Amino acid sequence: MMMPYLFLILLAHPIWVTKANCNKNIFILAGQSNMSGRGGVVNDIWDGYIPLECQSNSSILRLTSGLSWEEAKEPTIHQDIDFYAVCGIGPSMSFANSVLKNDPEIGVIGLVPCAVGATNISQWSQGSFFYNQMLNRTQAALQCGETLRALLWYQGESDTRNLDDAELYKSRLQKFFTDVRDDLHAPSLLIIQVALATTLGPYKEIIREAQLGIDLPNVKTVDANGLKTGPDYVHLSSPSEVQLGQMLANAFLQFGSDTAPISLEE
Repeated sequence: MMMPYLFLILLAHPIWVTKANCNKNIFILAGQSNMSGRGGVVNDIWDGYIPLECQSNSSILRLTSGLSWEEAKEPTIHQDIDFYAVCGIGPSMSFANSVLKNDPEIGVIGLVPCAVGATNISQWSQGSFFYNQMLNRTQAALQCGETLRALLWYQGESDTRNLDDAELYKSRLQKFFTDVRDDLHAPSLLIIQVALATTLGPYKEIIREAQLGIDLPNVKTVDANGLKTGPDYVHLSSPSEVQLGQMLANAFLQFGSDTAPISLEE
């Protein structure tokens, strides 16, 4: 009589069902709305257009809010994590498809969406809700020995509003990167950050200078400056998100192909 009950438990928790799905390359997606994606969203309505570079692929999975794996599809990569707003096209599917195209032997890609719109760097400090959520989701993604490949980070627009926040941004960002590596027991984790393209306040250049001035080992910066935005002049357009995803993929393929496997420590 226990067998049907056990079967229902396994169905409810597919992350534990089989070791056959453990050979995934894990990428953490964190930051704010230009990472989760607002491409094609106008007045809280998504236009329904999925660029060719962002089409779904059975070798690209995403970790849901319920910690189960499913095939990744736009525009729902972040929708159950960044549920405060309507999500559109982001950089992650373009990134993953570009990695697979250029390195078809890499295998299955597991995206771990964690980005939340309108968050500032202080809301990602060690011990905060969003920080802990990111750690918990990453640890769940690594349950059976997957390879942690990189953290993709795009954040900073919210910190352009306040001079004190802008001036403290570099030290806070460096501490965030260091804390993430320490808490994941991954001292050499590749981090690919995006330097701002847009701003919400007058201190964009201070934030950009901080981002471009980060001097930590194995932290690479992709500069989004010049990418076109949608009509709100803050969020990247769908074509720009596609281009950004390809830029992130190029950075990973250049610097991250020899990343050593990182899994949970007992």
